[in-house]
Amino acid sequence: MARSLTSIVKMSRREGYALHPKAHKALIKRTAKPGQQGRGNMRAKTSQYSLQLREKQKVKRLYGLLEKQFSNMMKEASKKQGQSGELLLINLERRLDNAVYRAGFAPSRQAARQLVTHGHFMLNGIRVDIPSIRTKVGDEIVLRPKSVTNEYFKKMDDISPAPSIIPDWLKANRKKFEIKISGLPTREDVEPDINEQLIVEYYSR
Repeated sequence: MARSLTSIVKMSRREGYALHPKAHKALIKRTAKPGQQGRGNMRAKTSQYSLQLREKQKVKRLYGLLEKQFSNMMKEASKKQGQSGELLLINLERRLDNAVYRAGFAPSRQAARQLVTHGHFMLNGIRVDIPSIRTKVGDEIVLRPKSVTNEYFKKMDDISPAPSIIPDWLKANRKKFEIKISGLPTREDVEPDINEQLIVEYYSR
């Protein structure tokens, strides 16, 4: 499975946005963009195209997608009725790895993707290992019986404490390692500091 090997902290510094929980401290310590000319680039005048590109890169990296995957999702959203930018974000939220992350079963989307890829979860009774599967209302995500003894899940409360807020479209039972999709995510469930209109404009060029 193709994936980006670039450091998530380095990508966070490039976008000026914490793409991973561990990137928050790094952004506080080092505000300049990575690279020899990082500080100089911050003083340069930002064009509209640059704003659109950076927003697209930020969201793409936030959810861990490659360019072709992200572009295809944008094309799909633009063909449907409604606000294409909002539809894009909602479909990103519906990804299986994101559902595992949002339910608090992993400390980051990267970690959730790895858990899914390693086949630790069953979707509606079937073992799956594809993070990009799009969940739907009524789906049930359950930890595979053999994975209950995995060291990660034994220490899950320490590695990934229960989040203070779980989105309304998810119902999570940590004791039974179960997640139920009770609804569809809305724009309010997505990070508020994302400007999806810039992404739409980028692909409309």
